[in-house]
Amino acid sequence: MGKPVILITGGLTGIGRATAVAFAEKGAKVVVAGRRDEVGKTLAEELRVLGSEAEFVHADVRNEDEVRAMVEETVARFGRLDVAVNNAGTEGVPGPITDQTAQTYHDTFDTNVLGVVLSMKYEVRVMKEQASGVIINISSTVGHAAFGLVAATQGTMYAGSKHAVEGLTKSVALEVASSGIRVNAVAPGPIDTGMLLRTAGAPDKVEGLMKVIPQGRLGRTKELAAAIVFLASEDAAFITGHVLDVDGGLAAS
Repeated sequence: MGKPVILITGGLTGIGRATAVAFAEKGAKVVVAGRRDEVGKTLAEELRVLGSEAEFVHADVRNEDEVRAMVEETVARFGRLDVAVNNAGTEGVPGPITDQTAQTYHDTFDTNVLGVVLSMKYEVRVMKEQASGVIINISSTVGHAAFGLVAATQGTMYAGSKHAVEGLTKSVALEVASSGIRVNAVAPGPIDTGMLLRTAGAPDKVEGLMKVIPQGRLGRTKELAAAIVFLASEDAAFITGHVLDVDGGLAAS
């Protein structure tokens, strides 16, 4: 098959960027998708320096036409799609249910859930024709449990959206299991990213988060990237419909 073709939504910062770098270092062909053209083009150049054939595609995962074009451009450029990492996400507007509105729902679910639905729709179509492929959705530990300060900083809408991502992951995994396609999710705990710092809001909340993590520290984006690369590999060939916690022991506590 040669070098695998990887598509990463929300690939310009944080976990997405770290994942793009990890795949590029392994020689994969990488397409990073996002909404900021200059940042995306600069990242693609950096990935080429690492030895990857890399491209940036402008795409807003809330827009079906742009998602369709994103997948079509990937296949047109590289001839196939082997791994899709659906990482685009937003914290939305943190806060209790009594503060939520129809707009705050859409602000969170349109990216975190609709974006995953649309991405998988077109990714699966390509992978079915190939009779192979791997999809990895990015969830969160709050997608299957709530942990005090973690839930408080990230909020009701975010937690609900990640529950939905995990349900979609398992449902689609079963739907396509006989087609040669694997679908899994990675559920990060608190990771040292801009999103965490925005939602925590204050240094004391970050310190509080670290106290509830058994390993006593925030996760690193490269640790999430390593988990994603593993799930995309042949070493994980018999794993599908699974949600892999990468959380320093948080979900076990």
